Amino acid sequence: MPLIKIVNLNLLFPKVLISCILLLLTQALHAQEKQQTQVFIVGDSTASFYKTNKYPRTGWGMRLQQHLADTVTVHNLAVSGRSSRSFINEGYIYPIWEQINAGDYLLIQFGHNDQKKDKDRNTLPFSSYQFYLSYYINKARELGAKPILLTSISRYKFDDNNKAIDTHKDYPVAMRQLADKLTVPLIDLTVKTTELLNKLGPTKAKELFLFYQPGEYASYPKGVSDGTHLSEWGADQVVALFVDDLKQLAPELF
Repeated sequence: MPLIKIVNLNLLFPKVLISCILLLLTQALHAQEKQQTQVFIVGDSTASFYKTNKYPRTGWGMRLQQHLADTVTVHNLAVSGRSSRSFINEGYIYPIWEQINAGDYLLIQFGHNDQKKDKDRNTLPFSSYQFYLSYYINKARELGAKPILLTSISRYKFDDNNKAIDTHKDYPVAMRQLADKLTVPLIDLTVKTTELLNKLGPTKAKELFLFYQPGEYASYPKGVSDGTHLSEWGADQVVALFVDDLKQLAPELF
């Protein structure tokens, strides 16, 4: 008579159930990972991250995450002082190409430092500036990501009639031209922030930037008059302008 091995099913079922639960959890985690969308910001000091020792200096990119859905992760990789050219040549862009996935977004804002005259940063609006911007756009698309161009935010500058003056000259024009040529979504922060400056007027508009008396903030013991970089309140105002258009271009991020 063959031997019959009796298995205690009461001991076996719990292991099976645990395996099933673990499998379901793994599948759920993988599904969640697939749903996660990344937003990468490349740009200059007007967008970049700052430590608390620079407070209240705040890049607008630091304030974007709070406006987006929980399934979206913002990677603010903008770097102070960089132009469309130097951000590539100094290697800041290459880790992004390793991390970005199909369906992710690349927000591209350069212009402030492309105006600088030093050879490592300077670009010409309708030639080298467009050439470098095209690299970001084409590489992002090659990887299945979605590029969005952003013109530079306006600096604090008013004329004798208390009207805001755009100091970026042909760079926003060149970016708009390239956006049309390559059919890239564009958010015109130059226009939006210039309108904001005019709405606020010369006195109130200073609060967007870093205009402080000596001792007002520990980060600026001697005071500061900086009409380029944003205060915390200024960053919030700029992000609000940006988000209005982003909701139209990428509603899935909200």
